[in-house]
Amino acid sequence: MVAGRAARRRPALARVTAAALALAALAPAALLAGGPARVVSMNLCTDELALLLAAPGQLVSVSALARDPRLSAVADRAAAFPVNHGHAEEVFLLHPDLVLAGSFGGPPVAMLQRLGVPVMTLDPPRSIEDVRQAMLAVGAALGRQQAAAAMLSDFDARLARLSRPPAARAPAPDAPSPDAPSPDALPPDGPVAASWGANGYTAGADTLPGDLMRAAGFSPLAERLGMTGSGSIPLEMLVLAQPALIVTGTRYPRASRAEEIAVHPVLERMRARRLAVPDAEWTCAVPQVADALGRLAGAAKEAR
Repeated sequence: MVAGRAARRRPALARVTAAALALAALAPAALLAGGPARVVSMNLCTDELALLLAAPGQLVSVSALARDPRLSAVADRAAAFPVNHGHAEEVFLLHPDLVLAGSFGGPPVAMLQRLGVPVMTLDPPRSIEDVRQAMLAVGAALGRQQAAAAMLSDFDARLARLSRPPAARAPAPDAPSPDAPSPDALPPDGPVAASWGANGYTAGADTLPGDLMRAAGFSPLAERLGMTGSGSIPLEMLVLAQPALIVTGTRYPRASRAEEIAVHPVLERMRARRLAVPDAEWTCAVPQVADALGRLAGAAKEAR
């Protein structure tokens, strides 16, 4: 069990280390004088944390996705900020002291770095621990450590009320033993739950949805099938598994044919309970992740 816990924490710790190295590479003047004065975010997940943590006047632009309430948990806040579309040229002309970007920023991020613009990249969260560490990392990059610590304290308190059983508080903010529920403390074979989306898309091990399902007391179907990360499974496999819970995400207008499988008539004939979790609650490292866990925990009580 200890070995399993250590193995699960290694990816999270590696991502935390990567974030720390990224911070160390930033221009010292931008980080030591109370935080960067002009911050531009190019990625939905960094948008949300910047909107929640930045000081007044510090954030000058967010990505266009930040205003989409289907994806963004803070779309109302984003409405007050100019948007960018992730192009290096438009971001450079904003004269940022710091750019926040996703780890898959590609050529635009590489170009900004070649131009000498300080860039911090953030991986998508794959666990509750990743959510916690992302809050701290972005808070440190913005020079807003106290705001990040307050956000984390509130987040941990909410998780502690939902976890099964409650976990002990970490001795330090960067320690890997949070108030968040630990998968090792939960039953390995709880009721089976499956996230289900377009093209049969589902979440397995090493994903935030999978970690949240485990924390609520469920056993993710994709993980039982040996899937690491996210991927697709056939509808027939879902039907044969007969999960206790099917978790669906946000529906979009003018849905593509790929999304038809998410509402296939056969799903209505299954005994599984259906639960909708908005994409905005478990895509990025935001406090609303606790809302997703609350929904799942409520469903777990009904399944027991």
